[in-house]
Parts: sequence; C-alpha cells; structure tokens
Amino acid sequence: MSKRFIVLDTETTGLEVEQGHRIIEIGALLLEDRKKTDDHFHVYLNPERLIDEEAQKVHGISNKDLVDKPKFSDIADEFLEFINNSTLIIHNAPFDLGFLNNELNLISSSYPRLEEICGVEDSLVIAREKYPGQRNSLDALTKRFDINNYDRTYHGAMLDTNILADVYFHLTGGQSKFEFSSNLSSEANEEGITDEIENSDIDIPSFKANSSDVSEHKKRLNEIESQNNITTLWNQL
Repeated sequence: MSKRFIVLDTETTGLEVEQGHRIIEIGALLLEDRKKTDDHFHVYLNPERLIDEEAQKVHGISNKDLVDKPKFSDIADEFLEFINNSTLIIHNAPFDLGFLNNELNLISSSYPRLEEICGVEDSLVIAREKYPGQRNSLDALTKRFDINNYDRTYHGAMLDTNILADVYFHLTGGQSKFEFSSNLSSEANEEGITDEIENSDIDIPSFKANSSDVSEHKKRLNEIESQNNITTLWNQL
C-alpha cells in the first residue's frame, strides 16, 4: 500500500446518534503493505450517559466499567492526529462516521468532519458489490472466509478492527477459493453458505480487460463513490 490505511471501529451506548447516544470505545489499527502492524489507537470512553441494555448485550461493557474513563474531548486531538491523512477502512461507515463526527461537533463546530481529513473505504459496500443478495455483516463475512481464530462472544472495537482487517484482505486481495452461490431460497442461502472449489482443482483461464471493460469499471466505481460519499481504494492507487 502506498498510503496510510487504518481499520476503524467503534462501540456505542445505542444505535441512534439522533437519540443522544455516544461512543464508549474506539479501536483503530494501522496497516502497512496489506499487513497488520502493532501501531494502533485504542481507548474506552465515559459517554456521560447510560448504556442501553440491548447495546450492553452486544459489547458487554457496563456503565460502571466506564466511570473512570476519559471523555471524548480528552482524547479528540490525539485521535485526530493518529488518523489524519489516512484512508479509513470501516464496515458500514455511515454509522461510525456519524457518531465520530457528532462527538467532534459536541466539542466544537471548528473540528473538521472526518471525511474532510481522511479517505473512507466502506467494506460493507465492497462486500455488497461482490456478494449481492447475500448477508454481508461482519459475522457473515468471517464465516464466508473461514476466519475463526477470534472469540467474538462480545463485540469490541479493537477486536473487530482485527477481524475487519482480515475480512478486508479477503475482499480486496482475492481468495484461494472460488465461491458459487446456491439459488435455493433457504435460510442457509441467506447466510451466504456456498459451494467452494479450490483453485488447484480446476484450470482457470485468465482474461485481460480491454479499454471498454476498464471504462465501465471506472464508471461503476464513480457511481459507488457518488452514492456513498466515499473514495474507493481503486481510485486512490
């Protein structure tokens, strides 16, 4: 990778920022040359409000766990310094960006929106394009790619950044298996269960894209960027 790429995830007190919910955990992991590094940003935050019961069931973080933790305003500048001029890789980016931009705005309207200082790659958008009609949650993708070396009893921002990094590598770097979706309208098919064929078992021809193919691909990328207000990785290389 020629640029600074950071995988980012947050945990919150609830699902709706419009209802006053706040961030309670941030995890950000730096990637270099399509590999994870030890360089990361991780913090638990005092949200200055109670956590919804349903949200606590997801991440396992209680109100008392956060009493002595810093407020977002205490770490905002350090966080911005870590991610500045990076491309953020986020699964369902509007959710995390909405919460992070809200936190910054609560401190001061002079803070920039993250999209103004960072590029954004939404792995959910990539997954939906690659696997249309299938479930593309982070859990579904880990099953699809056989990523099973994590304990995800509870969600966690730093845990999920590591999982998302593995998922992102599969989504953007090619896999060792080709997957063919079943046409059965069953629950199993909704989960994205597929028949898999190892590359080594079949002879796969290669094709070189012509100028028309390249033009159509570029057009599709521009449509995705316009619809989702993001910059795709391919247009940054």
